Amino acid sequence: MPVILPVKGIYPATGDNCYIAPNATIVGDVVLGDDCSVWFNAVVRGDVNAIRIGNKVNIQDGAVIHCTYEKTKAIIGNNVSIGHNAIVHGCTVHDNVLIGMGAIVMDNAVIGSNSIIAAGAVVLEGTKVEPGTIYAGVPARKVKDISRELISGEINRIANNYLMYSSWFKEGEQAMGNDETSNDKQQT
Repeated sequence: MPVILPVKGIYPATGDNCYIAPNATIVGDVVLGDDCSVWFNAVVRGDVNAIRIGNKVNIQDGAVIHCTYEKTKAIIGNNVSIGHNAIVHGCTVHDNVLIGMGAIVMDNAVIGSNSIIAAGAVVLEGTKVEPGTIYAGVPARKVKDISRELISGEINRIANNYLMYSSWFKEGEQAMGNDETSNDKQQT
């Protein structure tokens, strides 16, 4: 079972058709939109400030979303993929964004729509990533503009794939529930 806990009486809320992995953690003032997925060992920690997540967002294995107490919230738009072991901290991520594996996005950064943050990049505090660009490196800098093909070929493809992957796990859980039910009936 995932760890889903209130903090100071505020419970996390999830939209329709979401998948939360059995060992994911979601606590406090967190709101997830529809068609989201939070994967194995991911942590969405709304204990010190609010976290708002749009529709069709996937938070991949080991990723952490957090904020700074009384200073920064985490706001994530629609159709966003947050890669394995990425850290998204007290920042704003607009729609149609890919945050690469192991990337770090710091407080008060703003990631514009249709952008890619490369794997391992470190987006420093207060950085404004222009819409439609790729940022890479430590510290992250603009590498190039993104073509329409890259937006549909990578950003949309990954978000759509994670929606499909989550359906596999939901189907498996339902099948296990049905199998357990039929086993219980056989034993009685």
